[in-house]
Amino acid sequence: MEKAKQSLSRNFAETAVRSLIEEVELTPKPGLVDSRNTGAHQDLTIQLMRESAESLRDTFEQIALVSYGRRPSQSLREEIALIGRAGEARMLQVTGGVNTHKGAIWAMGLLVSAAAMGKGTCAIGEVAASAGELACFPDRHSPNTVTNGVNVVAKYGVSGAKGEAQQGFPHVVRYSLPMLNYSRISGQTEEKARLNALLSLMAHLDDTCILHRGGPGALDFAKKQAALLLENGATEDLYTLDEHFISRNISPGGSADLLAATLFLDELQANERLEENGKEYEYIY
Repeated sequence: MEKAKQSLSRNFAETAVRSLIEEVELTPKPGLVDSRNTGAHQDLTIQLMRESAESLRDTFEQIALVSYGRRPSQSLREEIALIGRAGEARMLQVTGGVNTHKGAIWAMGLLVSAAAMGKGTCAIGEVAASAGELACFPDRHSPNTVTNGVNVVAKYGVSGAKGEAQQGFPHVVRYSLPMLNYSRISGQTEEKARLNALLSLMAHLDDTCILHRGGPGALDFAKKQAALLLENGATEDLYTLDEHFISRNISPGGSADLLAATLFLDELQANERLEENGKEYEYIY
């Protein structure tokens, strides 16, 4: 039993780290760090993002270990929060104080915890729901730090990363995962399928990173452009959109975090296949 627990926890941690790295390496991503450029970011590089992701392996493994076979609870919520804060501190040491994956630690940590609760046997819908249930418990020991995300949620009345998690990651379940599967079934390359998944998130998510940088006007622009790209399907247009995003200082960082979460859940569902009945894809566009 203990060996199975340790093996599964290591596997979840490896999958989480790989998902973060695959997200950053996906190219071209408008406004985001990728293998082509650093998007709208002056303080990030792809190598820094890779090193940041690697630094979180032990964090995710520890979260999986303490969550194995348990149910969502107040105590578990606070245990993984403590692990997450320690992981964030290590990440900031590696990056020299640059916030590379704070949002990803939150989302991915919850999903890793939920997957470990089910000992790797739950369907991805159950994993997302359990992560949401866990996120609804308050962390009574959380420092009262006012972040950009907190300010944006208060100013614009959007859900933010916290609300997304507490609702069971609806943008992942309704949009990016179905789009990823639909694109594959339609004969798209894996890279194109993942870019489509990102665009589906950008087209629907009230991305707090975009709101922080450019307000509602920038968010509306980003959503409309992403929806247009999904309609015409031209990969080369992503390069043009990248230029527009960089010039307007737009970075869909919230969508990037959820894309990594999408890739994590996608690997969990590797042996599952969505039915081609139309109903599975009703939320894509």
